[in-house]
Amino acid sequence: MMPNVGPMEILVVLIIALVVFGPKKLPELGNSLGKGIREFKGSISGNDDEKPRVEEHPVPSEKTPV
Repeated sequence: MMPNVGPMEILVVLIIALVVFGPKKLPELGNSLGKGIREFKGSISGNDDEKPRVEEHPVPSEKTPV
């Protein structure tokens, strides 16, 4: 039988991750974990031929000197 995971257990795991990896690495780890999960779900569902996402960067506006 699998034990229930409550909020206290999740908090302990997050604190341990913060101590082990540090605050600067946690966002990168979360991003790579999310990307891996998306790729895994895509490979299982057969959506490998989807269009790659293109990040849009704002074009700097040219201000005319007055």
